[in-house]
Amino acid sequence: MNAIAGVVQGQEATFPRAEYDGRVARTRAAMEKAGIDVMVVTGPENIYYLTGQQTPGYYTFQCLLLPVDGDPVFIIRQLEYFNFIANTYQSDARIYQDGQSPMKLLAEVIRERGYATRRIGVDKNGWFLSPAAYEALCSQLGTVHDAAGIVESQRAIKSSLEVEKIARAATYVDAGMRAGLASVRAGASENDMVAAMMGSAIAAGSEYVGMEPLVSSGPRSGVPHGTWRRRMMVAGDPAFLEMAACHDRYHAALMRSAWIGTPLPEAVDMMKVCQDALAASLDAIRPGVTCQEPHRVCQRIIDAAGYTDSFRKRLGYSIGISFAPDWGEGAILSLNEGETTELRPGMTFHLPPALRLYGRFTVGVSESIVVTETGCRVLGTIDRALHAVPA
Repeated sequence: MNAIAGVVQGQEATFPRAEYDGRVARTRAAMEKAGIDVMVVTGPENIYYLTGQQTPGYYTFQCLLLPVDGDPVFIIRQLEYFNFIANTYQSDARIYQDGQSPMKLLAEVIRERGYATRRIGVDKNGWFLSPAAYEALCSQLGTVHDAAGIVESQRAIKSSLEVEKIARAATYVDAGMRAGLASVRAGASENDMVAAMMGSAIAAGSEYVGMEPLVSSGPRSGVPHGTWRRRMMVAGDPAFLEMAACHDRYHAALMRSAWIGTPLPEAVDMMKVCQDALAASLDAIRPGVTCQEPHRVCQRIIDAAGYTDSFRKRLGYSIGISFAPDWGEGAILSLNEGETTELRPGMTFHLPPALRLYGRFTVGVSESIVVTETGCRVLGTIDRALHAVPA
């Protein structure tokens, strides 16, 4: 294609080629251990991890065909091809046009390369391989094996280059959260808060994020995962603010709480429990401890305070590469009961303990952290106090 001359291979790649080569090599070793000869990678986070390819257009089919040996090939829509060249060091791609069947093309490439008789795996838990696409692939090739978790297991521990990206994203979150807290006042709207938060985070350097801010006020804040809906704040209102920011698709997140006027005594007490639970959980994080132990520390403090019914969730989740619909990597690791994976240096998490009286208010506080050789490093700098706003 003559038009390709205008796009330089890898001109927008996030990392040096050696970083991707190492990731592919480790993934191939994991594939071999799992008995997978060829993997069809469809998740945008996994694709980005292995190649650097990123686009908002992952709503159309794309995949990386990765063999244990031999060159990988990318299946991609024509419109995304130049994006693929700019973002990756990989030039081998097969292109389909709008109106053509990408699954048929994928099956053709698999046959052309002699992979049809080998053990082919797909991530059966993946969000971006529809049942129809999976059935079409099976009808073309027969048995397809499950490769879930192979790439994710490599993503759990971040390299120093990845940690730098997350730490940079945390500075954007700090900028957004400071602006959001400063916007809380009677007469302002929930939209004003979000505009301040996202405007400041973007001005600081953030790209588009994997999920919208979770911002609400007054009684609306007592409903989990509420988002802004133009509500005007009044004296006596709580305000709940949680957001993420992104640097090169790597995310950090933060949660804080505010109150206009004098907060309710029970809200003050619940906020203190959240603060104590977070602090104790952070103290419990160190290499060799299982992922469930910080959660247990948090849960014990909440239970002892009598707020068990207000905390029916995990303590936290892995954070890093994300595309919508989520800013976290909970599918990789969670800090939760029953998760016995041991913490290791380079793992990164968001810990958001929150307590709510449903339909009345929520208070909570969080940090994004990286596990170190001796404990953990908190990436944010915002004070954890319940932010007091004069009525």
